[in-house]
Amino acid sequence: MSKIRVAILAGGFSAEREVSLSSGFQVSKALNPERYEVLMYDPAHDLVKLAQNAENIDVAMIMLHGRGGEDGTIQGFLEALGIPYQGSRVLGSAIAMNKIISKYLYIQAGLPVAPYMVCRIGDQPDEAIIRERIGFPLVVKPEQEGSSIGVTIVREPKELKEALEKAWSYDRQCLLEKYLPGREITVGVLGNSPPRALPPIEIRPSAGFEFFDYTAKYQAGATEEICPAPISENLTLKCQEYALRAHKALCCEDYSRTDMILHNGEFYILETNTIPGMTSTSLFPQAARVAGLSFSELLDTLIELAMEKRNKS
Repeated sequence: MSKIRVAILAGGFSAEREVSLSSGFQVSKALNPERYEVLMYDPAHDLVKLAQNAENIDVAMIMLHGRGGEDGTIQGFLEALGIPYQGSRVLGSAIAMNKIISKYLYIQAGLPVAPYMVCRIGDQPDEAIIRERIGFPLVVKPEQEGSSIGVTIVREPKELKEALEKAWSYDRQCLLEKYLPGREITVGVLGNSPPRALPPIEIRPSAGFEFFDYTAKYQAGATEEICPAPISENLTLKCQEYALRAHKALCCEDYSRTDMILHNGEFYILETNTIPGMTSTSLFPQAARVAGLSFSELLDTLIELAMEKRNKS
């Protein structure tokens, strides 16, 4: 039986390039060499090569994070080449990458979100309106970035201008969101018919980190990750239900991971990731392992889900 030819796409142009390269390397090592032939492509300079080799590729594993990889761009390119891939298609990828559009759809799905406002580049938001709608402290987020890039907690009005300029350096629109102190919980979803929620993980950044920012995410030892999260059975079922509803509301496929805050006994949805980090110690593989899937078995599952698309397209 011939090997399945897997193209791993990692690197790219986004601010999360290094994280993407790490995910791609870990995935390439974990794939069974007796079952798969692995081909590595960096979209920063290998797109022509990928297109030329398309007929010799059975499936792609997208290990790209942020712009160009998680926003539907590479998904559309692969569809044009006829290469199936894991994860959400163009629509779901683009929706989930956009924090503002995601908010609208979460609300329509009846999911709790923090009070928020949208601020376009050059706007001068009125402090009185902000206090009425959101209050301080608040969180400023670029419209389309991952890994907490460009995110600032604003505790006083005098800090807002700098935070907005930081967010606008990434996007023309940004989100002003009420800061809700609480426990950060993330829940993975895997599969399609039907999708199932994985055990929740509680994320606890160590002292010195104001929130789960880029450094807290990727610096070794900076964050404690507890799976399953030490919460009640009722709360566990509730956050899993919310993750499934968020997954469906954003048109996600195959897998996703939804981050939320447990504040005063209620979960508030923060965002949904359509290409979660995929090193062996990343959050999604941790949850899958607790659910009974090794890292290699998880990758096998994602490849099978990807190849199912070829039969349905």
